[in-house]
Amino acid sequence: MAARRLTLVGYRASGKTTLAHDLARLTGWRAVDLDVALVERAGRDIPTIFAEDGEQRFRDLEAETLQAMLASADDLIIATGGGIVERADNRVLLQQSARPVLYLAAPAAVLSARLQANQGDRPSLTGATVADEVAAMLARREPWYREVADHELSTDQAWDQVVHAARAIVENL
Repeated sequence: MAARRLTLVGYRASGKTTLAHDLARLTGWRAVDLDVALVERAGRDIPTIFAEDGEQRFRDLEAETLQAMLASADDLIIATGGGIVERADNRVLLQQSARPVLYLAAPAAVLSARLQANQGDRPSLTGATVADEVAAMLARREPWYREVADHELSTDQAWDQVVHAARAIVENL
């Protein structure tokens, strides 16, 4: 039997990593956070990669890591980074090899509030405030998330409903 995949896309703080781990516990599949895998492959954290090599190199590493994960023989739930859709090549790869793709959607205000509560270690991409950056980047990326997605799920609802809806997708693979 071929390896099965569920690939999660969406903006930062949309719940991709949390959902991947919750679904892995329920399904026995392996959860992979693409950013964690990238850091392991690169041997440096994301802020260091951005500071020393720039966003372009980070995006190169991100694409390489996605390709490696898609080549795995394991059943995987892949939580991608929010910017994976920035590159057209990645969008093609997601559409051709990462099916099904689930877009975890949330309004910019909800994402901003989550990010302000938990800044994490991700660098600002625009130098703007969190609220301004989220609004601008989400407006830019949302059409791409929808372009690659087979399913869309709002994470602006009770978390057990999110997990239940995503699990139904996995169970129908």
